[in-house]
Amino acid sequence: MLIYLVEDDNSIRELVAYTLQSAGFQAEGFERPSAFWYACERKLPDLVLLDLMLPEEDGISILKKLRQSPRTKKLPIILLTAKSSEYDKIMGLDSGADDYVAKPFSMMELLARVKALLRRTERSEEEVVYSMGSLSVNQTRHEVWVDGAEVVLTLKEFELLCLLMENQGRVLTRDQLLNSIWGYGFDGENRTVDVHIRTLRQKLGKCGGYIETVRGVGYKIGGNL
Repeated sequence: MLIYLVEDDNSIRELVAYTLQSAGFQAEGFERPSAFWYACERKLPDLVLLDLMLPEEDGISILKKLRQSPRTKKLPIILLTAKSSEYDKIMGLDSGADDYVAKPFSMMELLARVKALLRRTERSEEEVVYSMGSLSVNQTRHEVWVDGAEVVLTLKEFELLCLLMENQGRVLTRDQLLNSIWGYGFDGENRTVDVHIRTLRQKLGKCGGYIETVRGVGYKIGGNL
């Protein structure tokens, strides 16, 4: 199990990471949100421990972005924060956090919360798998296979492919893809979608042809349902 910890306090970050590793987990700590987002592009964790007060971007903003993304909307998240007011707890939970631990906390309590949340997640999680011809996409495990060989995608490429596979036979406009994958606050242009579609097709090799361009509208994958 891989756990990401976003915490700008070095002593807390190192202690929590050491505790998790001693309990048999893989743990990777990040001082800044930018490093966390970069790591998520490479590999998604099984759980995130997220501080509220951070440089660059606050924890609530990170939490909302994770919940808005189709790929990370079910990712288990525990908030770690010095804030202990009722308002802060409610705001965190309403924004999508699964649990909330106020500082100072004992390492044993935190470890128990982590294990309990992972148990709940394992019981409730059902694998979501899409397939078409020689293309197989396991959304739960974040895996893509073509003819039995694994294909490595960036997080956005993977989310784009999952959205198309989830809507097989339906045409999705560029605006729909932008809003679903990059969010309503994204400042980019429709060209962003075209660039990602092109690289996605290249990485999928012969299966890249499954992604059809609907001229003047957008993209779809597969025939009509």
